[in-house]
Amino acid sequence: MDGLGDYERRFRRAGLPLFIDDYSAREDVWTRVTPVLALVFLGQLLGAIDRDWSTAENLAALAGGLAFVAAVWVLTNRLRGRLPLARPQGVGQVELSLFVLVPALLPLIFGGQVTSALVTAGSNLLLLTVLYAVVGYGVLAIVSFAARRVGVQLASAATLLARAVPLLLLFAFVLFVNTEAWQVFADMDDLRLLAVSGLFAGVGTLFLAVRLPREVKALEAQVGKGPPLDRRQRVNVGLVLFISQALQVVVVALAVFAFFVAFGALAIDAAVVEAWLGHGPDVMTSFLGGDISRELLRVAAAISAFSGLYYAIAVLTDSTYRAEFVDELTDEMRTTFADRAEYLRLREASAASARPAR
Repeated sequence: MDGLGDYERRFRRAGLPLFIDDYSAREDVWTRVTPVLALVFLGQLLGAIDRDWSTAENLAALAGGLAFVAAVWVLTNRLRGRLPLARPQGVGQVELSLFVLVPALLPLIFGGQVTSALVTAGSNLLLLTVLYAVVGYGVLAIVSFAARRVGVQLASAATLLARAVPLLLLFAFVLFVNTEAWQVFADMDDLRLLAVSGLFAGVGTLFLAVRLPREVKALEAQVGKGPPLDRRQRVNVGLVLFISQALQVVVVALAVFAFFVAFGALAIDAAVVEAWLGHGPDVMTSFLGGDISRELLRVAAAISAFSGLYYAIAVLTDSTYRAEFVDELTDEMRTTFADRAEYLRLREASAASARPAR
């Protein structure tokens, strides 16, 4: 018989750590990332210095910063009824609040650097949010899980690919050999191109995410065993669905990008680019006798981002693909849900045996 630890490791591997019954942020998230938080905190002690000061002044400010951190540490321990230099017993709300506020106060106290203080506090808060999402919801495990099965998913979605990809490539090809597309994207600066690609990605993400609550409920109804999932567990299952589908979109977009870079290098020479843009291409390297230019990469990137959006919409609107995808994922998750039911039964039996007999 499998033990509770075996089931919990399976849940983590499947990207579903919130299936663990006593999963908590304090013990299962912040304790795991304590080394990262400590390293960032120590690095931010340098916030007390200023590049415009002399070495002696910066050393004095650094010493003052260390003294300030020590004073906060002692005061916090005294207010909590602990010894002045006692080490933290865990990472809770107080420790996280100090992680955000103390490094931000250093540049404010030692130099009046308001902007630096606000940036430090904001970046630390953002770091905590990212770490909680990545560790707390098993994002890395979900990506690993989705990556292992993306090839199987694409193979099982042959019906959709046979319909969507040829039409997608035809539409993208018409854009690629269009003068206006080159005039719009070829000379666009990298920041604006990134913003345009981000816009396409954001719309695609919105399309994928809007259907997740319904899909999670349908999946739970089909394979659910044991007690109903709570809100956080449904979010965890939704992340598995979202990342699995998003990874497919990324693979298709990258394939389209590679295709048009190769096609453009072979079929579109410098004379054509100059006729379209009014100047010659900025050649970076060659490929099978053709040139790969910055302009080519920008146009291919924009079209691949749009192709990813097109594919995401096709994924959502094609009923055959939805059935194939959900059925396949249902089969894989049925085992995990069965494990959860057995895991909860074992926990209940263990708790019952630990209670003293009357």
